Amino acid sequence: MEDKLVTLAILTYTKAQILKNVLENEGIETYIHNVNQIQPVVSSGVRLRIKESDLPRALKITESSAWLSEEVVGGKSPKVEKESNKVLIPVDFSNYSMKACEFGFNFAQNMGAEVVLLHVYFTPIYTTSLPYGDVFNYQLTDDENVKNILQKVHADLNTLSDKVKAKVASGEFPNVKYSCVLREGIPEEEILRYSKEYRSRIVIMGTRGKNQKDIDLIGSVTAEVIERSRVPVLAIPENTPFKEFNAVKRIAFITNFDQRDLIAFDSLINSLKPFCFSVSLIHLADVRDTWNEIKLGGIKEYFQKQYPQLEIHYDVVKNDDFLNSLDEYIKTNHIDIITLTSYKRNIFSRLFNPGIARKMIFHSDTPLLVIYGRPN
Repeated sequence: MEDKLVTLAILTYTKAQILKNVLENEGIETYIHNVNQIQPVVSSGVRLRIKESDLPRALKITESSAWLSEEVVGGKSPKVEKESNKVLIPVDFSNYSMKACEFGFNFAQNMGAEVVLLHVYFTPIYTTSLPYGDVFNYQLTDDENVKNILQKVHADLNTLSDKVKAKVASGEFPNVKYSCVLREGIPEEEILRYSKEYRSRIVIMGTRGKNQKDIDLIGSVTAEVIERSRVPVLAIPENTPFKEFNAVKRIAFITNFDQRDLIAFDSLINSLKPFCFSVSLIHLADVRDTWNEIKLGGIKEYFQKQYPQLEIHYDVVKNDDFLNSLDEYIKTNHIDIITLTSYKRNIFSRLFNPGIARKMIFHSDTPLLVIYGRPN
């Protein structure tokens, strides 16, 4: 039986070449797909594929290789501005994008912020289109050229802008200042670049929710942004029942007793000062352990002193089937948003040891707020 090829990652051509060289030096055959070989230097997304049987070894190499650190593979850092009061909403003209707009506009009004609607498109250099999980790409045919694509992108962005204007005029969206930005490249790279460049207050992204079976786990734009962003990211499933943060009454904060979780918790409370909600501190554990409950109790006590007005609960959720256990906890305790901390990880350990955030995007209909855990 022929060994099938699996996608290891979707990267810029330059990044793909770095990884290809590392793997081939270790004797792993590597293939780059969906790239125009005539113009290989064009900075757009390509699939790096390997044989399925090589996957375990490839993961081990990518985990340990110094060549694959974010700094080496990450390209030039953008110029960073002072912190701005902008709510960044990446859009792809889908229904769930409009849900993110609705939530984002309401959030911006509460925070006295402005909204930036960002759309990222690909240049038509592929033999086939790349299914990106969250669909930020255009379906390209051989007949279409750059001019046609740009016209379509602009037309779609104008249509979205007209929809937003109509919703503002009807009172469905609050009347906050907003602008539309168009960028070319790989969606997650450009979203992260823009949010770093302009120091957005928060990134709000729409997701399909848990009943969508056609999502490519590795290729999800939202998952990549969530795991790499240094500013908070809020993922809003399409069928979230509420439209604004004012409706949020209870937030679950998942902690692993890491010092960075405490810093992230502080950041959470300070960044959501205009809103009123209670917090449930949750620890995921394989077995119920009294020591875990003592530690949770200690954290609760610490935060209760810091924030005397805040109502805080705590609980241990079993980790053996944590998605189902968490779902059950969410329903029983009427949790509106789940918050957790992301940590800086090797570029490929993120893809192949998916964190809680990545798993939850595809398995939960509860909005997810992810805050970067800054080291001390």
